[in-house]
Amino acid sequence: MTQRKMERKHMSAFALYQTVPNTNISPLAKKPALPVPVKKKKKKKAKTTDNVNAAAKLGTQMKAERKNVKKKVQKAAQKEQRNHAVTNQLQQEECVNGDAGYLQEVLANLAGINNSRERASRLFQWLIDPIPAKTFFRDTWEKKPIFVQRKNPHYYKGLFSTAEFDRILREQDVQFGVNLDVTSYTQGRRETHNPPGRALPFTVWDFYESGCSLRMLNPQAFSSTVWSVLSILQEQFGSMAGANVYLTPARTQGFAPHYDDIEAFVVQLEGKKHWRVYSPRSEDEVLPVLSSQNFDQADIGKPILDVVLEAGDLLYFPRGFIHQGNCLPDAHSLHITISSYQKNSWGDLLQKMVPAALEIAMEEDVEFRQGLPLDYLTYMGVQNSDMDDPRRAKFFSKIESLMKKLCNYTPVDASVDQKARDFLHDCLPPVLTPEELACSVLGAPTRWEGGRVKDVGVHITTQTQVRILRAGCARLCSDGDAVHLYYTTHNSRVYHKEALKSCEIKPELTDAVEFLIHSYPHFVKVESLPCDSVQDRIALAELLFENGIIHTAEVL
Repeated sequence: MTQRKMERKHMSAFALYQTVPNTNISPLAKKPALPVPVKKKKKKKAKTTDNVNAAAKLGTQMKAERKNVKKKVQKAAQKEQRNHAVTNQLQQEECVNGDAGYLQEVLANLAGINNSRERASRLFQWLIDPIPAKTFFRDTWEKKPIFVQRKNPHYYKGLFSTAEFDRILREQDVQFGVNLDVTSYTQGRRETHNPPGRALPFTVWDFYESGCSLRMLNPQAFSSTVWSVLSILQEQFGSMAGANVYLTPARTQGFAPHYDDIEAFVVQLEGKKHWRVYSPRSEDEVLPVLSSQNFDQADIGKPILDVVLEAGDLLYFPRGFIHQGNCLPDAHSLHITISSYQKNSWGDLLQKMVPAALEIAMEEDVEFRQGLPLDYLTYMGVQNSDMDDPRRAKFFSKIESLMKKLCNYTPVDASVDQKARDFLHDCLPPVLTPEELACSVLGAPTRWEGGRVKDVGVHITTQTQVRILRAGCARLCSDGDAVHLYYTTHNSRVYHKEALKSCEIKPELTDAVEFLIHSYPHFVKVESLPCDSVQDRIALAELLFENGIIHTAEVL
């Protein structure tokens, strides 16, 4: 009896996920590509130097002529250097203004700016160019969406790409649900299709081919360029700058209409995408505290902005503005959304301020400790809200009086410091230039060599010039009992992977720390720190250096 051979049809990861929930799809190993033979180029023979030898044998009558030629050459070289310097300056201005459109050049030129706040301002201007930043924050920020069309597909080149997406999947430990979401939105239904475990290329690209969108949740953890951009921009916003990358197949949509609790800058990197933006449905949804649920089309009305973003374009919309994006039939889409200002409102500050003010008021003011009226439950509360009782008016008057008095006990600076500590914990660590790296603790010469440890110690002296690494990388705060210096330099690129870092500062050294912070961006000599002794100056500088908070003007 002959056995029948059964053909086995390949089932996609998307179909398999739908058929067997929570199935862990193992990747198939692919055969390595055969190496392509490359023909070796023949080395060119070096030219002979007979003319140099002949010139050396010339008589004294040629010396004067050679001297004149040498002067002309030097003069021409100096002129060339001047022209080269002017060209570099023009190129730098073009890059920062966005005309060159290549991000690596932009970042390289920004690294030459001495002040990190100025770097942040210039990078943000490049992001939204040609809209002036002042105009943007006055007329658009938190108010309305805006579309910047550039007709330059290379403007954001180098920020991120589908090729880098693929490389990250192959080389990094990307986890479904943690670093990557697989989503779809069809017939008004939004779904997430994350299997458990690592997001390997075989599975991820199978989902994509099945019409699913891919969202990378924290690209800054895998891309040094995204990390660099966000670490600079966070000083512009004074709030965490985050990012998500979205890769969507042609003729599909990955997400339902919704609004977010962040200010969003949609940067189109590849392909194109059709976007519709809608006004908040009511005053209650203007600048919301939380993101919304998914909406049906019938819930959101007509769009106030209906545009197609192509590579190099930018779309901004404030939190609370409903939005949705879908791919057209003729192109995929890759965009990165840069976000900020989550939980950074006056209300968020007051949530920290009011409880602290009440605690202080109750300790210091007997009026806040006096008892409530014996019978207040008989005329106050919802069940009594319609009563026409003069006691209710008197009760409200008392509350109003106490609330006004509460302002006298509000620890505004201490509450701002609490917000600042949250911000420092959210921050990405700074990306160091090669020069900064060599002059920081990360470039210290301590090493193992020849069977022993060499160059132990920091070698800081009173003549060493130091400065804070970034304008916003450290903050001095007091919790009442002690003074701590909080800093970002040891943060992780993964959100809150590490606890907030701080070091305790002796009270007599706080003036020196404030002096360093306020001296930025200038370098100051250690001997100029306002401390009581030389030992205190050097000890403080060593402490800050070891924690990566300061760097030196020259390599130690």
